[in-house]
Amino acid sequence: MSSDATDHKPSTPSFAELGVAVEITDALAAQGITHTFSIQELTLPLALDGTDLIGQARTGMGKTLAFGVPLLDRVFDDADVAELDGTPRALVVVPTRELAVQVGEDLNRAAQNLPVRVFTIYGGRPYDEQIQALDEGVDVVVGTPGRLLDLYNRDALQLDKVAVLVLDEADEMLDLGFLPDIERIWEALTHKHQTMLFSATMPGPILTLARSFMNKPVHIRAEAADAGATHATTKQVIFQAHRMDKPEVTARILQCEGRGRTIIFTRTKRTAADVSADLAKRGFAVGSVHGDLGQEARERSLEAFRDGTIEILVATDVAARGIDVDDVTHVINYQTPDDPMTYVHRIGRTGRAGHSGTAVTLVGYDEMHKWAMINSELGLDQPDPPVWFSTSPELFEALDIPEDAESVVGKPRKVVGARAPRGRSRGRI
Repeated sequence: MSSDATDHKPSTPSFAELGVAVEITDALAAQGITHTFSIQELTLPLALDGTDLIGQARTGMGKTLAFGVPLLDRVFDDADVAELDGTPRALVVVPTRELAVQVGEDLNRAAQNLPVRVFTIYGGRPYDEQIQALDEGVDVVVGTPGRLLDLYNRDALQLDKVAVLVLDEADEMLDLGFLPDIERIWEALTHKHQTMLFSATMPGPILTLARSFMNKPVHIRAEAADAGATHATTKQVIFQAHRMDKPEVTARILQCEGRGRTIIFTRTKRTAADVSADLAKRGFAVGSVHGDLGQEARERSLEAFRDGTIEILVATDVAARGIDVDDVTHVINYQTPDDPMTYVHRIGRTGRAGHSGTAVTLVGYDEMHKWAMINSELGLDQPDPPVWFSTSPELFEALDIPEDAESVVGKPRKVVGARAPRGRSRGRI
C-alpha cells in the first residue's frame, strides 16, 4: 500500500470535510483513508477550485492524493471541465515507468466509484496496445515524458481538451534530462487549463519553467521553509566501510531486530546486480530493479516487494522511483550517493507516513569526499563517520544485530527479476 493510503492524523480535516465528492471519499474510506496529510490539507481547497499551484513536500508525504483527488473530482464533476467524450481531460506526467504504474494504481483505486477511465502509458510496452486504449477512450492519462510525446506526435494522444495537467516529481525530471520533453508537452496545451506541479525540491530551472507556463501559481510548502531535508522519524546510521567488507556488513545489517521491508541502494547497475546475487547466494529472499533488466522483470521484482513475497529490494536510484510503499523499515546506502538530494530521496523511502525507519549509509574510503558534501549541505553533523567492520561490536549495538548473526542465513536462492529478456526494449521512457 502506498504512503498515501494511510489514515494518519485524525486531527487534520477529512477529505469529505474539504468538499471532495462522496464517490471519491467512499473509495478512499474503503482503503482506510479518511483524513488528509499536510500537503493534501493545504492544496485541496485551491486545487478543487482550479487554481494553478506548486506543491512542495518531501518524499512520502502524500503528494499523489494531493493532486490525484482534486484531479479526479474536477474531471468527474466540474462545470469548467467539458463532458467526458473519450479524449483525455487530465494528464499526469511522471519521470519513470515505475512511478507511472504506482500513480496509475493509486488513481484507479480512488476512481473506482467514478465513470472515469484512467490509463497508464510508458516506454518498454508495445505502441499498439496503448494506441488502441486511447482510441477506445481514456479520461485520465498517466505517463512518462518520452512515450507521451511520441504518441502525441503520432496523433494518437489528443491534448486539446486536457483541463488538468500535473507534473509529478519535477526535480527528478530535471535530473533525468526530460525538461525539453516537458516543455514540448506543455506547449501543446495552448488552451486554458489548470497546472499542478509537485516536487520535493525546487531547483532554479523548475521554477523558471513554472513561471513561463503557469498562471499565477500558488506555491505551497507542507512544512516550514527551514525544516530539515530528512524525516525526523528516520534514524540515520553512517559509518566508513571497506569496499571488500561491504557484502559481509550488509548481510549482518539485514538480520537486525525489527527489520521489515528493506531497500538497498547502489549507484550503478552492475553493483545492483552483484549485491542482489551475493545476498541470494547467502540465502536472503531478494529482488533487483535496475536499468539492465527488462520492464517485465522490473515489474516482477516490484510486485514481489509490494506483496511481501520478498522483503529486500536492491535498486539503483532511477529504477527505485515509484517504490511507493509506506512500511519500509530500513534503507541501506550500499554506495554513497553522488549528491545531497539523492541522499534525501533515498532515505525518504523509510520513516514515511508517520512510521519510524532506519537509514544506514556505508561510506567507502574513496567516497569520503561525497559524504563531506552531503554532510555539509544537509547539516547532519557527521563529518567523520567511524570506521566499522562486519565484526565491530559498535555495528551490532547501533543496529540491534543479534550477536550470533552470521553472513549466511540459508540455502542459495534465485534473485527475483534477475534474468533480463534477450531482446532489451528500445522504447523511450
